[in-house]
Amino acid sequence: MFSVKIINKLNRKAIRRTFSGNVVGEKTALYDFHVENGGKIVNFGGYLLPVMYNDFSMVNSHLFTRKNASLFDVSHMLQTEIRGSRCIDFLETICTADIQGTQINGATLTIFTNENGGIIDDLIVTKITDDHLYLVSNAARKQHDQQLMLKALEKYKRSNLDTDIKIKFFDPKERSLLALQGPKAAEALQNLTEVDLSNLYFMNTTTATVTDVKDCRITRCGYTGEDGFEISIPASYSVNVAKVLLENNCVKLAGLGVRDSLRMEAGLCLYGNDITETTTPIQAALTWLVAKRRREMRNFPGADIILEEIQKTSPIKRIGLLSSSGPPARQGAIIFSVDGKELGEVTSGCPSPSLGKNIAMGYVSTDYSKIGTKVSLKIRDKLYEAKVSKMPFVKANYYVKPKQNVN
Repeated sequence: MFSVKIINKLNRKAIRRTFSGNVVGEKTALYDFHVENGGKIVNFGGYLLPVMYNDFSMVNSHLFTRKNASLFDVSHMLQTEIRGSRCIDFLETICTADIQGTQINGATLTIFTNENGGIIDDLIVTKITDDHLYLVSNAARKQHDQQLMLKALEKYKRSNLDTDIKIKFFDPKERSLLALQGPKAAEALQNLTEVDLSNLYFMNTTTATVTDVKDCRITRCGYTGEDGFEISIPASYSVNVAKVLLENNCVKLAGLGVRDSLRMEAGLCLYGNDITETTTPIQAALTWLVAKRRREMRNFPGADIILEEIQKTSPIKRIGLLSSSGPPARQGAIIFSVDGKELGEVTSGCPSPSLGKNIAMGYVSTDYSKIGTKVSLKIRDKLYEAKVSKMPFVKANYYVKPKQNVN
């Protein structure tokens, strides 16, 4: 098992490669709060955010999240509200989810696709009512997503002249988004809200008052594989809410570096690395995001290409990789078969603090995607042994509704 010192050193190198040191960027409402608490600020997707905190190493922060709860500022994410009759029908013209079949106050992970079947972005859509949707999508794709939705609405209105659909994009200075993640997240949040969180299950949402702040939205979801919540809150109150949450000894601040290693262990994709506009959901092992009803209707962008891949199997596939020795494989590392055939390349990789091993994701020929397949990773002109691993690398701990026995 790697020592904490070695993993921290490797993670610091990864930070320099992954995040820009350019300090010019947009600030969230919590920027000064991060600086006051020793946040190491970097430019991520045009926003100034903490990648880590000076008094807490990345490894310790990572392991703390797995055992307790960490608070992340994810206000850079694009929060969007769509209102109006037939807003569900409209949004289904550009994504693969069965929003119509989603329960009220339920949420679903979905993707925007292009005509070639590629993934424009991944996002969470919450169905508040039949005429009110709430979306959270990636900051790095903010302008792409905004233009996509606005152009799609223009097109939709040409065929539906009487529609009253309106789209509102929230500015981070208007609404903040806090992610509280970890097994003790519910315990920490329950004391601060009137909502009974024991009845709020994974991928469900509710309006709430949090620390006397009204107009909050709590959604039980996250990007770490742990139980947790994303809290949308008026930006002017975000610092106060964060401070109250941190009064609990089970909660500490965490940065983007830990968020990345946690999502890697959870086998979750990062847009721009693991999925792009040239990646189909079938290649990305995200076939489950193409809902059954939508497959039958064949009415989303790239449907013919995606459905053909479902039927015939795609030539390449996203896989997990596990190695016990050598440096971690980073984006771009070449994957070889044991007999020297080039198979593909790594899209994300890091040392896993939970496992004490190196983990990575990448794409290979489907013939070599079987779990347990031995491969070689070319890192700094040297080959290191690895094997195809199931994902998630670390078991997910989502708070799901118990299945009822049918007698």
